[in-house]
Amino acid sequence: MTLWILCLPLSVLLLVAVFVLHLDTEWRKSALLDRVVTAAEQQAPEMAQAVIEAEQSRLDSMARRLLDIDEARGVGIYSDSGMIQLELGRNRAQVATSPPLEQHLDTSSDLWRLMVPLTPTELEGSVTSRAWLELDIDSRPLTLDYYRRLATTGLGLLILGLLLFVIASALGRRVDTSLDDAAEALRRLRSGDFEARLPEAGAPELRRLARHVNALGDELKQSHENMQRQIEQTTTDLEESMETIEIKNIELDLAHRRALEANRIKSEFLASMSHEIRTPLNGIVGFCRLLGRSRLEPRQREWLDQVQIACDNLLALVNDVLDFSRMEAGRLELDRAELDMVSLVDEALGQQAPLAHQKGLHLLGLVYDDVPSLLRGDPLRIRQVLTNLIHNALKFTEQGEVIVRVMLEEQNSQGRALLRVSISDTGIGLTPQEQHSLFQAFRQAAASHSRHYGGSGLGLAISRQLVEQMGGQITVESEPSRGSTFSFTLPLDVIDKGEIAHAAIFENERVALYEPHDPTRHALNHSLTLWGGQVEELRQPDLLPPYPSLLVAALPADPNEALLEEWRSRLQASPCPVLLLVNAAPLEMPDLHLPNGCEILSKPVSRQALADALRRCRAAQPSHEVVEERRARVLIVDDNAINRRLLRELLQRPGLELIEAGSGEEALALAEGSPFQLVLMDIRMPGMDGIETTQALRRLGGQWSSCPVIAVTAHAHDSERERLQASGMQEILVKPVDSNRLEAVLHRHLGPVASPPAAALPAPRDTAVASDLAVVDMELGTRLANGNESLARELLDELVASLPKTVNELQAAHATGDPETLLDVVHALNGACRYCGAPALALVAETLETRLRSRGMTDVDTLIEDLLQAIQRLREWHGGHQDKPSSTTIASASSASSLKDR
Repeated sequence: MTLWILCLPLSVLLLVAVFVLHLDTEWRKSALLDRVVTAAEQQAPEMAQAVIEAEQSRLDSMARRLLDIDEARGVGIYSDSGMIQLELGRNRAQVATSPPLEQHLDTSSDLWRLMVPLTPTELEGSVTSRAWLELDIDSRPLTLDYYRRLATTGLGLLILGLLLFVIASALGRRVDTSLDDAAEALRRLRSGDFEARLPEAGAPELRRLARHVNALGDELKQSHENMQRQIEQTTTDLEESMETIEIKNIELDLAHRRALEANRIKSEFLASMSHEIRTPLNGIVGFCRLLGRSRLEPRQREWLDQVQIACDNLLALVNDVLDFSRMEAGRLELDRAELDMVSLVDEALGQQAPLAHQKGLHLLGLVYDDVPSLLRGDPLRIRQVLTNLIHNALKFTEQGEVIVRVMLEEQNSQGRALLRVSISDTGIGLTPQEQHSLFQAFRQAAASHSRHYGGSGLGLAISRQLVEQMGGQITVESEPSRGSTFSFTLPLDVIDKGEIAHAAIFENERVALYEPHDPTRHALNHSLTLWGGQVEELRQPDLLPPYPSLLVAALPADPNEALLEEWRSRLQASPCPVLLLVNAAPLEMPDLHLPNGCEILSKPVSRQALADALRRCRAAQPSHEVVEERRARVLIVDDNAINRRLLRELLQRPGLELIEAGSGEEALALAEGSPFQLVLMDIRMPGMDGIETTQALRRLGGQWSSCPVIAVTAHAHDSERERLQASGMQEILVKPVDSNRLEAVLHRHLGPVASPPAAALPAPRDTAVASDLAVVDMELGTRLANGNESLARELLDELVASLPKTVNELQAAHATGDPETLLDVVHALNGACRYCGAPALALVAETLETRLRSRGMTDVDTLIEDLLQAIQRLREWHGGHQDKPSSTTIASASSASSLKDR
């Protein structure tokens, strides 16, 4: 307030004073100019006449009259001839170079100069020379007077400011005192002292402020008293309510504890149920496999197949229930790893291909070109959703096609891509009411579907939760009898590793394409064009000149003998290599006697397998050297020599080079040499197990980062499969290795390789099947050895030779109570028995390993005794029949029959 009182008036007065002084100075300058100019103009005619008449005294008199003006400092009269007529008081002459035509005043400096032409009017035009007057005027006194008055005004303003300061200070102290008293009163009121009051004295404004502060104190005091009364009443009511709430809390706590106990019992029941169901199921599966190795009548084998199917369905149901429970409990964690949608779709289609072949359905995967090649997400869960939806589409489709499409919805600048994956079929379709309840747990579209098609109704619920947990959404579009389309979105991170160019296979060559199925034909046409070919679609597979460089043709799913003979003739007479595509399993391929340069692939064909086959067909030559250079190197890693021996026998063919490793360390040493195209990896090995070896191979980088590694194990539950795939393994083969599965794996990862030489399997005998499992069944061993009886005997000899060491390790592990070591010993024995014709020992080993995996060391003493007895019986049989070759089945001792209940 003091500053406002002091500064504002002074500032206004200062501005007014400066403005007034400036106006006064300008007026004084204007008056001076008028006086000087008037005097000069009055003297100019007379001076002009005096100049003409050359009267110097007269000029001097008139010049001195001009100098009588106080501000005049000098005067001069000049002519254009350069002669000075008169010059008084001018210290330095600044004469104009030419006579001015009119009056001119120069005020650019403190010394003004006035120039006036001296030409009489009556003589104008007749005068030959011109003269003019120059007058110097000093304006500095006006400037000095301005500054003097400005200083006087400033001094007066300073005195006025001091006076205002004294007045403002006194007024400010008075107001500050009143305000401090009001602030103190308000502070006391805020702290709860409601007796604080201000004296109502002084200026009217201060008295009004004091009245309001005092009124505020009275109101606060009244409000405080009212609030105290309300608090007391509320406290009484709250005490009564707290007593009621405490009783309710006790009841809720008891109910909560009962709910937690019920949930714990449910969880324990679910876990116990899963183990209890898995344990007998594993035993049933083991019995079925062992029975499958023995001689069975066709009807009995059909019954056994039905039992196997029922077991697989039941295991799938248990796995779905456990997966659903794990997701409901929030214990499912997503992985973030590099993935390729082309590879994921090809793998999912390859797993479901047998069902498509069985039904004669077209199964096709289309990954659009704008989909980024390298993404980051959870490949295991994406593959699980794809497999589930593809399997459902195949299950509910009897004829037609199932097509998987992957397309890019959008991609932002932050490296985030949104993919849309759709699975469309031509199956039974769904009504709007069925679609509404489709993704609910334990629900299928119709009540009759579970009976007719099987399934638990959990697959779609699990898929929905997986997709939503990955940040996407799943939808369905369907019409009854017109098929369905399941779609889901996937937000994934794009791994920027530069643009991946498609390697050219053809050099603008003509490629003929014969494919009756429209979507497959369009997909093949696009791929062949992308790889540099000029595609010509054919209505018939017959070629006319000019012949193309390659023919890609599709065979019917179930060709008759006449059609096969027609194709044999066409292939032999073909002027170019031929790549045949057939909708059948690899082991069910028709025998077409393919000439050199021709190949046959099983649908659905992966993009990599198709590209490799096209390159081989394009570069096919009849020389043996080329074939030798293209042999694929396969590494077999297993600590059991019997397993390695049998895998070598199953894989033996001209197109493969087989290398064995007895341990993970030996496999790593071999990996540093020439590259391998496929690895078959045992899981449980001493030292480095299969998982550690696979991870070490992946860390080598280079081709090992993408080399397929196939797990070969005797146990492959879902949890075990997830663990193996997470460690870097692409697929799992279960011992004993099924030849069809093995051929499918070779076909997916190595492309078409030379088929193994046909072996004459022993014909089924008509003798009655023994009621008990045999100690040795040479016919079973021969079948497991791929039809080689001598190899079966050698494998049996190697097994018997390893039994003493196995017995010592088994007894030592049992005596120390080490479950892991005991499981390793039993697992190795179980794996060795799976490839030998020793069903009795194999059954006991399988049962003991299942018990160890499910219950640990609990109740295994009896099974270990049974295992030792089975080993002893095998050794006794081998000692008594070492020199007696026989293909008959030797019945086991009667005590072995008791093992069927374990």
